[in-house]
Amino acid sequence: MQFTISARGKPAAAPIHKFIKDSFSDIPIEQIESFFGFTEPCTLYGGRVFNGAELSRYDLRSLYKLGINLRIPLTNHYATEAEYTSCLPFLEKHYRPRNSVIITNDNLANWIRADFPAYRVEASVIKNINTLAKVEKAYKIYDTVILPMESNEDEEFLLSIPEKERVMLFANAGCAMTCPSKICYTSVSKVNKDGDISLWQCSQSLKPRDMFGMLDFDLEYLQDLGFHRFKLLRSRPGRMTGF
Repeated sequence: MQFTISARGKPAAAPIHKFIKDSFSDIPIEQIESFFGFTEPCTLYGGRVFNGAELSRYDLRSLYKLGINLRIPLTNHYATEAEYTSCLPFLEKHYRPRNSVIITNDNLANWIRADFPAYRVEASVIKNINTLAKVEKAYKIYDTVILPMESNEDEEFLLSIPEKERVMLFANAGCAMTCPSKICYTSVSKVNKDGDISLWQCSQSLKPRDMFGMLDFDLEYLQDLGFHRFKLLRSRPGRMTGF
């Protein structure tokens, strides 16, 4: 079993060793395949608003020494070729075998694959790949695919997926599990382009939801179905994530 772990909420000044001890002490180091988070400003970030670096250069050196890789959340919905070209120094800086980029925009995925073949190119959960047809289509562009949280409860769908080693499931779930609209993702993409926080939107204020806390999935059950790669979120105080 391998985990990729969120660096969300980690101040860049806090050493990564302390963050792991405080937030993920029950996960053996050898099972942590990668951390994902922000390292420096980049307009291609998505998923969450960029409010500053989470992983410092010191953190990255420490992670690499431990055999832990970096996953870069370049999940912005919008990307032009000119913008991609302007971000090449950022991509070159973190380019090394076993590091990954998490992508929502298919054009961006193709550009990065052509110029940086050693990056693992991963289809973001934001793409909402929730059918076998979507999985097979994504396999043509991406090395690996992250399925939506709710897919963990669809055994028929999970069993139908070929090449399960190319799929990542969530180890736990937060607000996205029961979100009625997920309007935050597109709005975050816009915020990270120009820094206008007024563009931020969340459906919590629009519609009721059944769950606002964290849910832990049965990983032994998911392993028995053939899945071994899991994405692990960090709980905020009170076992909360998102809102």
